[in-house]
Amino acid sequence: MSEKIVVVALGHRALGTTLPEQKIATQQAAKAIADLTEEGAHVVISHSNGPQVGMIHTAMNEFGKAHPDYTFAPMSVCSAMSQGYIGYDLQNAIRAEFIKRGIYKPVSTILTQTVIDPYDDAFAEPEKVIGRVLNADEAEVEEEKGNFVTELPEGGYRRILASPKPQKIIEIEAVRALVNADQVVIAAGGGGIPVMEQGIDLHGASAIIEKDLTAGLLAEELGADTLMILTSVEKVSLNLGKDDEKFLDTISVDEARTYMGENQFAPGSMLPKFQAGISFIEKGEGRRTVITDLAHAKDGYREKTGTIIK
Repeated sequence: MSEKIVVVALGHRALGTTLPEQKIATQQAAKAIADLTEEGAHVVISHSNGPQVGMIHTAMNEFGKAHPDYTFAPMSVCSAMSQGYIGYDLQNAIRAEFIKRGIYKPVSTILTQTVIDPYDDAFAEPEKVIGRVLNADEAEVEEEKGNFVTELPEGGYRRILASPKPQKIIEIEAVRALVNADQVVIAAGGGGIPVMEQGIDLHGASAIIEKDLTAGLLAEELGADTLMILTSVEKVSLNLGKDDEKFLDTISVDEARTYMGENQFAPGSMLPKFQAGISFIEKGEGRRTVITDLAHAKDGYREKTGTIIK
């Protein structure tokens, strides 16, 4: 089989939440990546970082409160830390799985920056919750700094961040070079480190980019054949949780658009997966998007299960 480029977007369930959970979860993720490699694919991996970046953000900012001589860690720095920390566990788990199977491919993690538009409408309507629960006084301080907070139904407040669309991936040529050198590459974790271009400089932004949209952009710019989004379900459902719930097998882009227009997919959850998948398919010939869970990655690649958009 000729080798094809597959961009795999790993959801948070493939990574766990705590440090010990992540160590175990990445071993399972590594098996799926090794399966795809044995199928003859050049694999590029993007991943979620929700629990990890939240943990880092909380820890760094609480440390800053306790030690006034230290500065608070901006969101872009927390994102960079999460990419390194997740990449460390993931690339070592893949390396070990490859050695077990007699696969000899290097695995590399690229700290990846993603450019966003400072005028993106998302900045007017932030939606990504981050950090610990705040009391009223702490929430007021955050608002005085220009940050957004939301009141929780159970009491207290939490900070919320914008989720702007990714515009371009700064390190795309480095990723492409490693793929051409037959390496497995981990890149654009958590949607990428959010940055804004100001002349020749890149400045970190207080935002969380939707990781599925960045995975789609990564697949587009690499000229991938398959975008594989590994989530919590084997197949996507219509009428989720209702008596007439229906699982989707292979569907066309037009059908996918129709279901999106019917509000079948939740914003911030399944909807961006379809948005990313459709955009990827429409920007090249012979492309497909596979949405399934980690346990069925190999069968999804073979189109034996999962929701396939063509």
